[in-house]
Amino acid sequence: MQPGLWLAISTLAAVLGTALLEDGVCQAPNGNDGFPGVPGLDGRPGQKGDVGEPGKSTQRTGIQGQKGDVGDPGHPGIPGIQGYRGSYGPPGLPGQPGPKGYKGKAGNILEQPRPAFSASRKSPPSMGKTVVFDNIITNQENSYSPLTGEFTCSVPGLYYFAYQVVSSGDLCLSITKNKEKVVSFCDYNSRELLQVNSGSSVLSLAVGDRVSVSTGPGKGSMIYHGSEADSVFSGFMLFPQTG
Repeated sequence: MQPGLWLAISTLAAVLGTALLEDGVCQAPNGNDGFPGVPGLDGRPGQKGDVGEPGKSTQRTGIQGQKGDVGDPGHPGIPGIQGYRGSYGPPGLPGQPGPKGYKGKAGNILEQPRPAFSASRKSPPSMGKTVVFDNIITNQENSYSPLTGEFTCSVPGLYYFAYQVVSSGDLCLSITKNKEKVVSFCDYNSRELLQVNSGSSVLSLAVGDRVSVSTGPGKGSMIYHGSEADSVFSGFMLFPQTG
């Protein structure tokens, strides 16, 4: 029997059975289930469901791929807060010596100061400790005072000082710097004859330093005063110091 005919007979039997039930007639037995119908059309998409819970992580079992290329640099970030200043590190190694400088121009010696003096003693011996040589022989730059017997430095440098003093007895003399003894020389004359007490020294002087010749205690009266011999005190700069 063809399916279409069977479907028609089943439908007619169902209608007759319903009519008989309504009229109080005995009910006929139910027919067999028909064949499944043709699939219907797809329904409309439903609403988006809620987000599910995160899945559990599993151990990676795949093969690790090759490292990717380096990406482009990002934008510079905002500078952070400046930290505390650290302690000083150890000194570094000395650097290489620099190249030798060019040779400077030769100086004009005529333009440089040249302190120098020489003075003799004409006045009678005094009781003061400083020996005053009051007769100026040379006084370049006016650095020596015949009133005080002191040379005052106006140009820092190395200076040479020397004295020759005639005495008629025992005599001790010192070259002093700022009233402090630097070197001392003594002559002893028991026969009270005229003799020369001499001494010299090279001193490093700064501006304002004062140099003079001084006697020992009670020895100033032993310096000879007369026309037969002169006592002389001299000094001059050897070369200036700029350092």
